Amino acid sequence: MGELKVTRCPIEGLYIVEPALHGDARGWFMETYNNEDFQRAGLDMEFVQDNQSMSRRGVLRGLHFQTRHPQGKLVRVLSGCVFDVAVDLRASSPTFGKWYGVRLTAENRLQFYIAPGFAHGFLVLSETAEFAYKCTDVYHPEDEGGLLWHDAAVGIDWPGVCRTQEGWCLEDGTPLVLSEKDGRWPGLDGVWRF
Repeated sequence: MGELKVTRCPIEGLYIVEPALHGDARGWFMETYNNEDFQRAGLDMEFVQDNQSMSRRGVLRGLHFQTRHPQGKLVRVLSGCVFDVAVDLRASSPTFGKWYGVRLTAENRLQFYIAPGFAHGFLVLSETAEFAYKCTDVYHPEDEGGLLWHDAAVGIDWPGVCRTQEGWCLEDGTPLVLSEKDGRWPGLDGVWRF
């Protein structure tokens, strides 16, 4: 139907995926996933589960992974804007502990593929955001792990995030909202390694 554009990120195992967009007076259409196009682009994963979430501004989800059942994820935003981050937790990788982030919006229609072996999370920058992702393994709640989102050893530059006496917030004062577990994951020195 059209050319799928795949760009390798500076960390091996991470890709920006840009589906071809077809528009006319009625609007536009795109294939968000086509197995044959992905295979031709060298992305030969198999997806077994789709997830979708909605979050409000200032919500930070992550940084998550599964230990014995690691998931590759193809993530995208259906509405709104998020800053999406992957951190390399592959012990033998030359980029272990390094992160890469990309702004995903409904307007840019970019997708981000994160291979197994990474911690993943995102910060909502718009008033709300709908986030969808395909996974290469099903979710196993007993297998969940995480990395502290603000670990200094990793040094993620979350856009617009600052620390005040009241706690972490966006520059406009919107407090960051995290789950209890996301606020207490270990840092890089104590995290699970693949």
